Amino acid sequence: MLSAYSYLCDKETQISMIEKINALKEELSNLKAANAAAVEELRIKYLSKKGTISALMNDFRNVPAESKRELGQALNELKSFATERINSLREALAGDNGDADALDLTRTAAPVRLGTRHPLSLVREQIIDIFRRLGFTIAEGPEVEDDWHVFESLNFPPDHPARDMQDTFFISRNPDVLLRTHTSSVQTRVMTSQKPPIRIICPGRVYRNEAISARAHCFFHQVEALYIDKKVTFADLRQTLLYFAREMFGPQTQIRLRPSYFPFTEPSAEMDISCDLCGGKGCSFCKGTGWVEILGCGMVDPNVLSACGIDPEEYSGFALGMGVERITNLKYRVKDLRLFSENDKRFLDEFVAAH
Repeated sequence: MLSAYSYLCDKETQISMIEKINALKEELSNLKAANAAAVEELRIKYLSKKGTISALMNDFRNVPAESKRELGQALNELKSFATERINSLREALAGDNGDADALDLTRTAAPVRLGTRHPLSLVREQIIDIFRRLGFTIAEGPEVEDDWHVFESLNFPPDHPARDMQDTFFISRNPDVLLRTHTSSVQTRVMTSQKPPIRIICPGRVYRNEAISARAHCFFHQVEALYIDKKVTFADLRQTLLYFAREMFGPQTQIRLRPSYFPFTEPSAEMDISCDLCGGKGCSFCKGTGWVEILGCGMVDPNVLSACGIDPEEYSGFALGMGVERITNLKYRVKDLRLFSENDKRFLDEFVAAH
């Protein structure tokens, strides 16, 4: 008796759904809308997640298995019919007077020229994309920082010139609060909050107390990278740098590493790339050397790892940093840094083809 009762209930559900589908089709055939807002109301009524057709889809679960194919096809046809009907109403309004309501009669008849992306943004995104392919993720931090994250944790001695007010912007004469001079402060924040392996790239704006000229500015943009794991070697750093240089400047690019000094890396190096203007033969751009300096790098100093709570006996890593303005100068031959921040539309229009 229970199975017969269930069969009758399921059969009633099936008949009821067929009647609802037919009624909805007739209702949809007679739809009218006076404006775009009315069309949107109809779309919500019939096609939204809480609409009439979605409710029918929920009732479809109670249909007997032998009828699911037939009813499922009917429901799909109903949904397609409703979509086409509402789209036709929208198109009819657009072709009739739908655009007239949105027409701005005060707009100039001349074409509106769209803006272009800033060259620094173009180069920054290209740098990030290259490192993303190597598995690096983006990390960001505050531009107003404290002395520990900017200097002390990075092995800067107390008498280092960078700590002088002539080189760094301090806030409200407080020697512990300053505008970050490099995005390495983001690296220390990550190292103190995450356990290795760490593979991050840190793009951002930095500030230094320098006179503004064609070759220097009081603010500029950096991208730094950090990789910490077990058994990371200088060979890993060199291969990463070679890959970056060839992806950024072309497959013919060669690199050269020169010994240098940075408080937070040991050993440290500066990287040059072969001049793409003269092919390494020597020209005025590379000052006759055939090489152009591009960035600084090195193995993370064990003192920095210890300060951030990472065991230097178990982990090692490398870091590198570059100025986005420097890379942009090399790619597009921009000789005056001030052009990047003066918002001269004539200058920005030169980079339309770079998009």
